[in-house]
Amino acid sequence: MFQDITVEELLELRRKGEAQLIDVRSPSEYAESTIPGSVNIPLFDDKERAEIGTLYKQESVEAAKERGLEIVSGKLPGFIREIAGSGPPRKVVFCWRGGMRSRTSATLASLMGHKMYRLTGGFRAYRRWVVETLEGIAELPPCYVVNGFTGTGKTELLARLRERGYPVLDLEWMAQHRGSIFGHIGLSPSNQKTFDSRLVHELIRLKDAPYLILEAESKRIGKIVLPEFLMKAKEAGTSLYVEMPIEARVANIVGDYKPAEHKEDFVRSFERIEKRIHTPVAAEIRASLAEDRFEDAARLLLLHYYDPRYQYATEQYEQERITIAAAGVNEALEMIIRGLPKLPADWARDAS
Repeated sequence: MFQDITVEELLELRRKGEAQLIDVRSPSEYAESTIPGSVNIPLFDDKERAEIGTLYKQESVEAAKERGLEIVSGKLPGFIREIAGSGPPRKVVFCWRGGMRSRTSATLASLMGHKMYRLTGGFRAYRRWVVETLEGIAELPPCYVVNGFTGTGKTELLARLRERGYPVLDLEWMAQHRGSIFGHIGLSPSNQKTFDSRLVHELIRLKDAPYLILEAESKRIGKIVLPEFLMKAKEAGTSLYVEMPIEARVANIVGDYKPAEHKEDFVRSFERIEKRIHTPVAAEIRASLAEDRFEDAARLLLLHYYDPRYQYATEQYEQERITIAAAGVNEALEMIIRGLPKLPADWARDAS
């Protein structure tokens, strides 16, 4: 039969890469938030879950169980095949509270010869662990904060630093949002639960790092609210202030945001800030977007909206600064690396 495990035991299995997490909740529950690394093999789809829930509330527990059995019996062969084909031989299933759905899934799969575990308390227990873990963090290692006007390639710099083994905490990746009024375009922004889960696991991965590298962010990234310990670490950190020519910044923005593919989204987002921009400039931006002159629109937005706001925000903080004056992202990357402390030889291996 299957074995019940705690969140802590689950984390150890994950660390060793010895088990596949399987979320047997409905697709909408999985989409709303799940445990990072899990796959969705739902016992019931959204419509079936709603039907069973209605029977449970309006008729009886027995009626709900009978209908659930009817549904499961018809899809059982395919359900077991999906579990069997998902990753390592050991499987950890979970539902919302560690109740009927995960118990049924674990029991059926174990009867078919699969090594099964069930997460005690389900996703709710995992979510409680995430919240308690974040609340227990008082401070972070020293931070290097990649700063600079919009378009200086800060997100790309973080990605490339991480590729080279540096301890990067990429908050915008966790939020799936670039932080600006246009930041959601082309992405599927995370909710707070998903962001918190990603943050906890990244902090565990980086727990022995001698320092962290992150981007200068405001308290909010889209709808995500950053925890206070992150804001304090950012404000106390050393700023790696990237300066780059305006044309390089325009090229970075157009290459990153791909406005030609998301023109309508850009126009709608621009309408939210249009009244904050001097009327003739706003009219020129609108005309540039309408005529697919995206470089012109980006240049005007930088000069008349983003740069003044960013300048004001940076003047509010007194922070140690290292200026990185570069012609482009490649040069900025090499200059940042030269300015960072050397990492211990064994750190990258321990953090993988």
